[in-house]
Amino acid sequence: MNSDEVEHVLCKVADLEDDQMKEFDVPDAGKVLVVKQKGKFFAIGSKCTHYGAPLAKGVLCSGRIRCPWHGACFDIATGDIEDYPGLDSLPTFEVSVENGNVKVRGSASMMGNPVRSKALANRDERNEVVVLIIGGGAAGETCAEVLRQEGFTGRIVVATREKDPPYDRPKLSKAMDADVKSLYLRPLDFFAKSGIDLMTNKEAVSVDILQKKVEFTDGLSLNYNHLLIATGAQPNIYNVPGCGLANICVLRTPKDSSYIYQTSNGKDVVVIGASFIGMETASCLAGRAKSITVLDRNPIPFQHVFGEVVGLRLKRLFEENGVTFRTGLAIQKYEGKDGRLTEVVLSNGERLPAYLVVVGVGVSPATQFISGSGIPVTKDGFVIVDSKMRTEAKDVFAAGDAVRFPLFLQDDITVSIGHWQMAHAHGRTAALNILKKDVNIRSVPYFWSVMFKKSIRYAGFGVGFDDTFIDGDLEALQFAAYYIRNGNVVAVASMNCDPIVSKFAEYLNLGKTLSAEELRKDPNAWVADI
Repeated sequence: MNSDEVEHVLCKVADLEDDQMKEFDVPDAGKVLVVKQKGKFFAIGSKCTHYGAPLAKGVLCSGRIRCPWHGACFDIATGDIEDYPGLDSLPTFEVSVENGNVKVRGSASMMGNPVRSKALANRDERNEVVVLIIGGGAAGETCAEVLRQEGFTGRIVVATREKDPPYDRPKLSKAMDADVKSLYLRPLDFFAKSGIDLMTNKEAVSVDILQKKVEFTDGLSLNYNHLLIATGAQPNIYNVPGCGLANICVLRTPKDSSYIYQTSNGKDVVVIGASFIGMETASCLAGRAKSITVLDRNPIPFQHVFGEVVGLRLKRLFEENGVTFRTGLAIQKYEGKDGRLTEVVLSNGERLPAYLVVVGVGVSPATQFISGSGIPVTKDGFVIVDSKMRTEAKDVFAAGDAVRFPLFLQDDITVSIGHWQMAHAHGRTAALNILKKDVNIRSVPYFWSVMFKKSIRYAGFGVGFDDTFIDGDLEALQFAAYYIRNGNVVAVASMNCDPIVSKFAEYLNLGKTLSAEELRKDPNAWVADI
């Protein structure tokens, strides 16, 4: 053994039954997760590579584990990440059975820090094929890495209009006090080392699909062999008189997040829109700002996603933490002094003191630059792709929040889903099909939100649900909410009931259908089918 290797007896063979997993301590090293399936033992890293969730509390299915927090999936034999979020895989360790004992052998440092980055192909200057990726979010970053992981040696260019390299966007409204560099998905030198040309402050203005060329605001033009459009979405603006005053903000970048957080201290803050961005921002600033008022046309936040009863309970959670709501009202105008905001005037004439406004009234796809290019888009600007993330334009792919794609869960209906996890999956699928791997997008929608240090998780596609079933204690915020459409459960949300949402995601991934009738008869029976 080399100096980093350790060997340790973990347990008896009889200590683990088939389809069971358990975390074990390895002295002077760390922890490993041991899985037993079909009579065979596997040992892998014990924590999810996304945010470090204990995988022993996740969901074990045939050949893979799904994270209990955010739904990432890992192969138990190889440790490879199979579904997202996150970019890295798990380390694996050698397992042997001797005299009825299960023994593990492997890297002590990997047991202590169970993250494994897949090997990347080197750039070969003789390979003149260029993959141009417009957008540096989850879809673009994942596409670039998967291309290298799959052996692509040509040129990869990631051009983003942002000044920062790819970063963890969900944290902008969930952890607003985070240091900017801590948000970066990869170290600054990663891209150069990986032979990926990262171009920041590069905003595309046009695409010529005949010449296979993209032009940028600074006059640069780049030719491509394959193009991925992964520009995401941009915040909608609330255009009323006074909207040009200082301290009327949207949340789109790390700079926005940091400015809002720093400026809010001891001030009156008004959040416009009870969207996830708006509500998470209100949660982050509560206790820091002097006051927080949330304005929304709808009386119940999250009603279209979580339903009336869950929405009302979440609203009360915010009120219990000092957040005030004004609903059913519009903004008439902003007023200020010396160019800076001082008040928000509502449609009923009410005046709210406001040093800072955060506008969270939804987003629109950032696709204006492809107007007139011949790349098909919907009336509201979404790029239309097939199950391989291809557009109708030759060698042009699209991924992430800016696309409408076929959802395998529901008979390939065309949908837009702005989840961080789904953007990763899109990027991977695009990369594999750029390389002619013939892979369809197949990922169960999964997202999470954090409010006052409480997480709510959600899996499935519940748009248009017509009934809701609550299992658990809603008052205590320990519940699972099942969303039903046409007699079948199409989505599940939960708080403090892990890993029920990950279990449902795996249930859907297996192609199973849970009827409302079965659910009401026994809310826990369906879990046995995983």
